[in-house]
Amino acid sequence: MMMSSLLNDIQSVNLSYLLLVQRLLVEDTEMALVRLGLDQEMADLLSGMSVSQLVSLSSCNQLLCELALDDASQLKGVLQGGRDQDFSAMHTAMLLNARQNDAGLRQGGISG
Repeated sequence: MMMSSLLNDIQSVNLSYLLLVQRLLVEDTEMALVRLGLDQEMADLLSGMSVSQLVSLSSCNQLLCELALDDASQLKGVLQGGRDQDFSAMHTAMLLNARQNDAGLRQGGISG
């Protein structure tokens, strides 16, 4: 019973995530590409999916989204920046953007 509940939660998170992805792509495609770490082809595929396709894709037993911070030191840095919310938000954005750039270089066959 516990596993069934977890699977339902994963599928619910997946569907919410996919709907959010579509909304971000509609509202500001360029920003969505950066925030989500997507290329244009993937963005086009995701934004063109019907609700039934989204439901089908979300019905897997794996999370489709992932935690954007790679290690504990990054999370600690963000948490310790709580005194200055503007700086903390900027620091988080920089970490996430750097991570996405690194992933893009690895996918393109360029190592850093």
